[in-house]
Amino acid sequence: MRIATWNVNSVRQRLEPLLAWLKDCAPDLVCLQEIKCVDEAFPRLEIESLGYNVVTHGQKTFNGVALLSKLPFEETKLGLAGDDEDAHARFIEGVVPLKSGVLRLACLYLPNGNPVGTDKYPYKLRWMSRLLEYSKQRLKTEEPLILAGDFNVIPTPRDVHNPAAWINDALFRPETRESFQSLLGLGLTDALRAVTDASGQYTFWDYQAGAWQKNHGLRIDHLLLSPQASDRLIDVGIDSYVRAWEKPSDHVPVWADLDLEAA
Repeated sequence: MRIATWNVNSVRQRLEPLLAWLKDCAPDLVCLQEIKCVDEAFPRLEIESLGYNVVTHGQKTFNGVALLSKLPFEETKLGLAGDDEDAHARFIEGVVPLKSGVLRLACLYLPNGNPVGTDKYPYKLRWMSRLLEYSKQRLKTEEPLILAGDFNVIPTPRDVHNPAAWINDALFRPETRESFQSLLGLGLTDALRAVTDASGQYTFWDYQAGAWQKNHGLRIDHLLLSPQASDRLIDVGIDSYVRAWEKPSDHVPVWADLDLEAA
């Protein structure tokens, strides 16, 4: 079973590359971030025609997440618990049936947090604290769980081209990385780092200053696996080739293959 995540940076603007990649990669489950549209404007029919069930949590112009699944959803839930006043569309959860139970997939678009000197950074850290609490509760069920999405976190210096240039950025500040490590400390596994220690494994290249052409990238899109999921991990890939397509997102898809059987 292939599970993928991709920050598409506006699903309507990237529909053609999204459909091409879905045909090419053939993932069973997909988490999309920054769809940047309300639910009614999501290109549901085009994606459903490829055999996917679709659940969206949209927001006009900003944010927005979606789940695509070739399996039926047994359950879906919108929003991350812990702050009833948070109206940002950043989190969606889906449960799909397996022969051996269920798989729970959480699609997230974690706040960027910049500029650090504004209320945006405390909001990011509070959101990460809520995600930590969510993960603690879900891990108690001992079911396969995957947190997938744009975490807006550079975990370690090897995950960015020039670490020194990012020292004071919200994506790389010590508090950000410590919060991410707290997630791993619960028993979640960074899927990519389970299969490779190599540097240069990037998922994002800025549109500015020829970042893509120079390979000045960073890794901020992650799949975190519960023990019951990581035990079934086969392989992980980054489809960086789509960054070279016409009108690309600044992010590229990341996927993981797991030895899980659909019901």
